[in-house]
Amino acid sequence: MKKISIIIPVYNVEPYIKKCLDSVINQTYKNIEILCINDGSTDNSGKICDEYAKSDRRIKVFHKANGGLSSALNVGLRNFSGDYLGFVDSDDWIEPNMYETLYNALASNSVHISAANFTRDTNNTSVIETETGREEIPSRVLTQREMLLYIIRIKHYAGFYCGICNKLFNADVIVNSGLEFDENLSISMDVKFIASLIISNNNLTGVFVKQPLHHYLQRQNSLIRSAQILNSIDCLKSYNDVITAADEKGFDDITIWLKREHCYQASLLLEGAATGNGGEIQALLRGELNVYLKEYIETNKEYPERIERINKLAGNLVT
Repeated sequence: MKKISIIIPVYNVEPYIKKCLDSVINQTYKNIEILCINDGSTDNSGKICDEYAKSDRRIKVFHKANGGLSSALNVGLRNFSGDYLGFVDSDDWIEPNMYETLYNALASNSVHISAANFTRDTNNTSVIETETGREEIPSRVLTQREMLLYIIRIKHYAGFYCGICNKLFNADVIVNSGLEFDENLSISMDVKFIASLIISNNNLTGVFVKQPLHHYLQRQNSLIRSAQILNSIDCLKSYNDVITAADEKGFDDITIWLKREHCYQASLLLEGAATGNGGEIQALLRGELNVYLKEYIETNKEYPERIERINKLAGNLVT
């Protein structure tokens, strides 16, 4: 039975970590190792991981000084031993059959990546990602080009997503790529990681499982929601890095959508920056918005209200 390694980065998630760990240790696929990377938590998160490790030999806990999410993920990448690799955020949880289902989908289709549908959860709601009116992803083997399109056009295609936590990877693909998470980024490091993985492997294939197996918790004080505007510019850096790599490999017809997303994210940050002071940040973001303004307009011709909004932001500092 092949081993699945599951990397869980942990930082100050005391209210959530038990639910996360319970969902992982109770998987129907039993041959797993669980790597909990405690990234300098100041609450009891690390202690809770240690207690779980005492009762389940499959759990390995690594304690390190706080270095950020990418740093924690990279500790996991340097220490796993499985044939397949998965990731779970420490405030999320997964269905009991997630890894069994993803493994069977990956093995039966002889692909490198399997991805599960997921739900976006709050304290009061749970919304299945594929039930939001977007275009469905076909139930067949997916090509490199298709997977790249699905992680870029996440507002058009539902379920495959641009993150890592709803997926199972053939570990050899990651090891052979030599990729690690960019420790210069505070957010959007998973977008850059998975896009770079797909772009760098011409023969990469995948499959999508329509069952919602991963629960993505939307909490108001999460990293992305509480990040300062200046730090959030990291997401634009991720997009730029991926755009450069994809253009070099001849994916121009796909990266136009990433350029559109870059412009849109810059516009959101610009609007956010307008609520405080900091004219230099506004000028920086307006410059980022203008980089791919042409592509944004080209891909939004059927939405004149979007074009009107973006042109206003592009031509005037928001006040």
